[in-house]
Amino acid sequence: MFSSRIRAAAAGRPVEFARSADDLLARARALGPSLILLDLNAAPLDPLGSIARLKADPALAGIRIVGFVSHVQADIIAAARQAGIDEVMARSAFTARLPELLAP
Repeated sequence: MFSSRIRAAAAGRPVEFARSADDLLARARALGPSLILLDLNAAPLDPLGSIARLKADPALAGIRIVGFVSHVQADIIAAARQAGIDEVMARSAFTARLPELLAP
């Protein structure tokens, strides 16, 4: 559901989707994106571990990471902040702000 919204909001700009934590890191290294949008409930991506790995790598630490999760999952929100995420928001806020986040 979110992937189709992200593609639509990207308005033709390139968008990549990772399928695992290793894939996420490999794509970040290869593509050098300015932004990573991360579903904090996507278990195959090991979101908290991936955030920590990205922020610990000097070549990747500058990539902005925005995560989204249910607003009631305060434990995940706190853990994402501790791992170094740049911004975390409720799914509804993420959907509302998606055009702004993906603006050129």
